Amino acid sequence: MTKILVVEDHVLVREAMSQTLMRLEEGVQCTGFKAADEALAELERDPEWDLAVIDLMLPDMNGFSLLAILAKRFPDLPAIVVSALDDGASIQRALKAGASGFVPKSCSSDELLEAIRIVLGGGVYTPKEDASGAARRRSGAPVQDRFGLTTAQTRVMELLAQGRTNREIAELLGLSEGTVKVHMSAIFRALNVTNRAQAVLVITRHGSRV
Repeated sequence: MTKILVVEDHVLVREAMSQTLMRLEEGVQCTGFKAADEALAELERDPEWDLAVIDLMLPDMNGFSLLAILAKRFPDLPAIVVSALDDGASIQRALKAGASGFVPKSCSSDELLEAIRIVLGGGVYTPKEDASGAARRRSGAPVQDRFGLTTAQTRVMELLAQGRTNREIAELLGLSEGTVKVHMSAIFRALNVTNRAQAVLVITRHGSRV
């Protein structure tokens, strides 16, 4: 029996992912947790898990930190990141932190299952260029091109559109809160808005999906 631990704070996403993972093979046990501390407590109680599937944006710590803890405390447990934050820098950072695979949330369920099979078999999975590139073009390029945002500003904007706080954005991107505030001010000026709600409205209106 394959035991998979899913760490994802959005209930609907967690449930949908669990349903997909059940298609992997007969007898899959898939258990979801909404926060890193819950998942770590379960691993301390029962370390006999075959795989961890992790979102990068969690309520109590970012997924990069969780990956580092897993690599240190549970080195035999492979982990796959499934995230909307699918730029090249984030993928490389996740792999460096200890992930054995990275799957953008824009990918299909079949690709997720393919990635899991590869990692369970001892391999490493990174997203196909067309999948991750298409996701970035859909999410960031329209607003980026229209308003002249830099790559760094676009990454901040994508997390802003997800409702993330400045502190969460700073942790996820490895920046200081001061730097995030500078990027946020530049985004507001570029979009000709004065607050976060107006910025999200403009982003949505121009077809950015994150």
